[in-house]
Amino acid sequence: MIQKSRKTKETDISIELEIYGTGKHDIDTGIGFFDHMLSSFAKHSLFDLKIKANGDLNVDFHHTVEDVGILLGECLKDSIYPLNGVERFGDSIITMDEAAISVAIDLCNRFYLVYESIDSGKVGDFDIELVCEFFRSFSLNASINLHIVKLRGSNSHHIIEASFKAVGVALRRALVKNSRVEIPSTKGVL
Repeated sequence: MIQKSRKTKETDISIELEIYGTGKHDIDTGIGFFDHMLSSFAKHSLFDLKIKANGDLNVDFHHTVEDVGILLGECLKDSIYPLNGVERFGDSIITMDEAAISVAIDLCNRFYLVYESIDSGKVGDFDIELVCEFFRSFSLNASINLHIVKLRGSNSHHIIEASFKAVGVALRRALVKNSRVEIPSTKGVL
């Protein structure tokens, strides 16, 4: 289990992460929709995840969402590197009603994000542009290559929720233990 905290003038966040868990989660960021998305992520990744975040929500949700992404990414990075004995690559296509999202992940210890999905509007009081912001902060700080592509969909809630679920499933698949793999790179190091 990895435990980390991050305190700035804008946020105060603590996270506990167990990547080989059962999907148990206790999440309180003060942002209901974001909590729901992170719960979906934990459930489908089978990560045990505890997040407590206090942020300047009176300003907007940006700092809290970004900083949770930063800290969760750091927790994941500390949990997986140096990478050894796992599949390394994972993908998924997750549907939610009319929405379908494709995700591909490479646990390569290098950051890259492709985000081809909705990036404006609102779900309730949650700014949709923050979804990309979260995944950018998360993948950058986890040092992973993450591709999220909307295949179809019209309901913003469904598209976003399918994205969080798809990232969780792809991570779970990339982290499947395989003793035959050893270091999953021809370079001999990741």
